[in-house]
Amino acid sequence: MKAIVCSRYGSPDFLHFEEVPKPVPRARQVLVKVVAATVTAGDCEIRRFNIPVLFWLPLRIMLGITRPKPGIFGQEFAGQVEAMGEGVTRCKVGDAVFGPTTIRLGAHAQYICISENYLTKFNSGKMEFKEAATIPTGGINGLHFVVKAKIKHGEAVLVIGAGGSIGTYAIQIAKSHGAEITCIDSGDKFGMLRKLGADHVIDYKKTDFTKSGIKYDVIIDVVGKNSFSRIIKCLRPHGRYVMGNPSFAGMLRGLGTSMFGDKKVIFEFADYKQEILTSLKTMIEEGKLKPVIDRSFPLEDVAAAHRYVEAGLKCGNVIIDVNQIDQTTIGGRVPMTNQA
Repeated sequence: MKAIVCSRYGSPDFLHFEEVPKPVPRARQVLVKVVAATVTAGDCEIRRFNIPVLFWLPLRIMLGITRPKPGIFGQEFAGQVEAMGEGVTRCKVGDAVFGPTTIRLGAHAQYICISENYLTKFNSGKMEFKEAATIPTGGINGLHFVVKAKIKHGEAVLVIGAGGSIGTYAIQIAKSHGAEITCIDSGDKFGMLRKLGADHVIDYKKTDFTKSGIKYDVIIDVVGKNSFSRIIKCLRPHGRYVMGNPSFAGMLRGLGTSMFGDKKVIFEFADYKQEILTSLKTMIEEGKLKPVIDRSFPLEDVAAAHRYVEAGLKCGNVIIDVNQIDQTTIGGRVPMTNQA
């Protein structure tokens, strides 16, 4: 099968389009033909191995000390069940499914083997594969942050990094709770953010929101590059600060703030519970939630997708169209194409 293999940590130049062995499902595993995957900021951080100190060593051991092993990245996917190992009961051949790859990664390939416990079935007539592929990272975290913040009707909510995969989900879900939403991102994303429900928008390149004097009930910080103390000062009494990309120092300061003040700092990681994934799927199928798709790249151009994401240009989600390989292969050769 075709896959993108990372030969070493660092530049997108180390991502290579290669032929690798097709995986075989073991007991309770499902072989999925991947139709769509994504490239997220998290994928780029893993490729560079720009990992917080707290998680650096365990992740290095899991992913490879000197180089990534097996080196196929990708955290989320959607596809079709092709085969099953012994004991699989929740899926059948032909089912449309999506899921997270967990720490094993591996979505940037034509096929992936994964435990049936991580798969969620969906109706491909009501939701596209590329939309389903965005749920396990952006959807699950966007919902998780809103739920943990306990957002109430009428509360003022600030979303930092609102135009990415997580932020675009968080905006819609927070708006459904009746919140007044302020979004921070680059100015070229303002139109999209307003369509999603933003009441106010701030261009981080032009305005420092921490100097405006405006206070918020909830701040959801997907980026994690702002001063901790200045963000806390932007919270109203009993406000909640959700750290979507926490540093070790930030978590320590957050514990102290939560213990000794009237404001709460939240940095709990999302859980891939089946009922949560199913809830997100249902909201999308019913039209209550809309995944934001920026652009698609064919599998062989994953390196270009990484560069696009790292440049901070994406609005919502960047899709890897894995199925495009089958459509463009001529005489057994896959022609290289430019970014979609």
